[in-house]
Amino acid sequence: MTQPRRPMPPPLYVPKPGFGRRTPPAVFAPIMGLFGLGLGWREGAAVFGMSPAIGDMILGAVSVVFVFALVAYVAKPVRRVAVLVEDMRVLPGRAGLAAASLSLMLLAASLAPLAPRVATVLALCAFVAHLGLVALLVYVLRTSPPEGRVVTPVFHLSFVGFIIGGVAANALGHHDIARWIIWAMLVPAGTIWGISLRQIITRVPPAPLRPLLAIHLAPASLFTIVFHGAGMPAAAQGFAVLAGLIFIALLVSLRWLTESGFSPLWGAFTFPLAAFASALMLVSDGSGVLGLGAGVVLALATCVVPVIVYKVLKMWPGGTLAAKTNAAEA
Repeated sequence: MTQPRRPMPPPLYVPKPGFGRRTPPAVFAPIMGLFGLGLGWREGAAVFGMSPAIGDMILGAVSVVFVFALVAYVAKPVRRVAVLVEDMRVLPGRAGLAAASLSLMLLAASLAPLAPRVATVLALCAFVAHLGLVALLVYVLRTSPPEGRVVTPVFHLSFVGFIIGGVAANALGHHDIARWIIWAMLVPAGTIWGISLRQIITRVPPAPLRPLLAIHLAPASLFTIVFHGAGMPAAAQGFAVLAGLIFIALLVSLRWLTESGFSPLWGAFTFPLAAFASALMLVSDGSGVLGLGAGVVLALATCVVPVIVYKVLKMWPGGTLAAKTNAAEA
């Protein structure tokens, strides 16, 4: 009797050759966290009298990484523009694309003291790019099934992310613009907070998506930062209290948030933690118990953020990050 033929193994997936064909948008969330850490150390130099060299080194290094990542990602829509829509349809891609344009705003804020004209141009480009991504997100939401339209903390990055433009505006001395941005962002931020609170009360989020809840800390911290920079200390203190309550809730729930183990979504922890440190330093001016807390949070961010960034970015070269986050291919 003849032996039956063994079935052939499925063909291995071989990526198409070409630079940046499957660059995952998820690389931008940890990069955004490094920008926040660098700006936090710059603020720490002003508040605690430390050397500004640490913040400048962090910002210089992350700027190089960000520019490389941005060029690598732009290579995708240059080849096939539809990848923008495909990346926007998945949650990690949606968060990553928003983080890309917001990182450009943070780059503008970083350059403001050194090259204000360049920073102004970058801030305007980032604002327009983010507006375009929000319009694309609205289109994707309208054409998605109902389960794809659920409000998530990632909505903060898209619809409230313009508040980072207020950080850049204050750094460039345009405090009136910062105030306009603040008032415009209060309604969407409050709406997303309210809907998310109701969702948490009525149902338990799946364990792999729980790290995204850390994003709720970012808007409260940014409102504190921008209000303070725009000369409205009372409002800044009010949002600092809100940010503190959110931080305590996240800290108490840390084991629950990280129950599913490390994943690329841990990038959501990075920027909110760094932004909270900056917010505390501003409202405390480095003095008293609050100033001590600000120093502790900055130290915590300095220990945590680079580790998460390293673990996420090391998945990029081999294609693991793209596979885990369902990144589109050009």
